[in-house]
Amino acid sequence: MTLRCLIVDDEPNAVSLLEMLIEQNTSWQLKGKCYDAREALTFLKTTPVDLVFLDINMPQLSGMEMASLLPQDTRIVFTTAYSEYAAESYSFQTIDYLLKPITLRRFYSSLQKIETYFSMLAGQKEPPTPTLPTEEYFFIKSGRTLNKVLLKDILYFEGEKEYARLVSTTDKILIYKRLKDIEEQLSPGFTRVHNSYIVNVARVDSIRDNHIFIGSRQIPISEKFRESFMNIIQKKTF
Repeated sequence: MTLRCLIVDDEPNAVSLLEMLIEQNTSWQLKGKCYDAREALTFLKTTPVDLVFLDINMPQLSGMEMASLLPQDTRIVFTTAYSEYAAESYSFQTIDYLLKPITLRRFYSSLQKIETYFSMLAGQKEPPTPTLPTEEYFFIKSGRTLNKVLLKDILYFEGEKEYARLVSTTDKILIYKRLKDIEEQLSPGFTRVHNSYIVNVARVDSIRDNHIFIGSRQIPISEKFRESFMNIIQKKTF
């Protein structure tokens, strides 16, 4: 696969490493190397690319700020030494997030993800995303009451030791089951994001600084579940 790519990073050693990894392991065209965001934006006015390897921490204009100025058809692989930006990075047209120092093994993993993405794009075929049937429901036993809850109305589940709390658009119901047992019965539209939380992906309003926002509620994303959650979000990111 031939992709046009650009490296943007203010660290010469990081640029050299990525250049070597691209040249030795891909058939991509490295169209340029820029050492700050303003230089890169000027470069892109005359030389369009498919993919930008973009450092986050740069002076004057950060990678996140530059990402918001890129054309919508330009995809991004963020590169940084700081993992706390991972969730926020996927609010852009991001394919992957590489932590420095970038290893050959991790680059190969990213390479496969990038080429799979562009192969599907070339075939105008989007990866399938599980959808939640609008009328699918559970009867939830709480005390002596059976409560009917439509899955589409559930916002999230919060685990509390040997029981869990279901939070929907209209109610909060205490369930005398562990979160793990509930997870096994849920549709694919629900995913674990923390030892204490399962969220309805369709109800996520925004993602910022390793937190999910559903209405006024802020839910943490743990390191353990971050990659699987962000892979789901990536399929719905433009």
